[in-house]
Amino acid sequence: MNDETSGFSTISDPHVLPATHVSFAAGLKIKAYINSTKTPTATILFKGTVIGDPLSPAVTSFSSRGPSLASPGILKPDIIGPDTKSTFNILSGTSMACPHLSGIAALLKSSHPDWSPSAIKSAIMTTADILNMEGKPIVDETRQPADIFATGAGHVNPSRANDPGLIYDIQPDDYIPYLCAWATKMSKSA
Repeated sequence: MNDETSGFSTISDPHVLPATHVSFAAGLKIKAYINSTKTPTATILFKGTVIGDPLSPAVTSFSSRGPSLASPGILKPDIIGPDTKSTFNILSGTSMACPHLSGIAALLKSSHPDWSPSAIKSAIMTTADILNMEGKPIVDETRQPADIFATGAGHVNPSRANDPGLIYDIQPDDYIPYLCAWATKMSKSA
């Protein structure tokens, strides 16, 4: 059972015995039922894999939120990857989002060998989905629209990223003014 702040997130806890994961609200109902009878019973039924959950993708309660603590002038996350709304998984969160996004970046580099890392990032970010499968804004663990500090540019869309139309490129030297301003600000606050 989730705690109240985890809302409807699916936490990928490993279980030794057959189990299911429930939201905080569902957990309260189950506890009330258990306390209402001397011999509570329950059955777990596998009803098959559900494809096309209208609320997917969704941002989980344990996803990082921005802005960056190390550099508040940079908003994070840039993008969100696969969520945890599946009936089976072993790993989730950053442990799986990072390799998925890295793989997408590698595919884009293979398809566009002349693109720089920042061009690849631009293609991924400017083609991201900001709506869920229902055509509504991506939601957070409370099933309310997630803000930009939770979604960044949105949910990665590899097919669209391969043909983004316009991309923005930046060179390493372009970061120098930001870094100098940040260093000056940090030295003044010390």
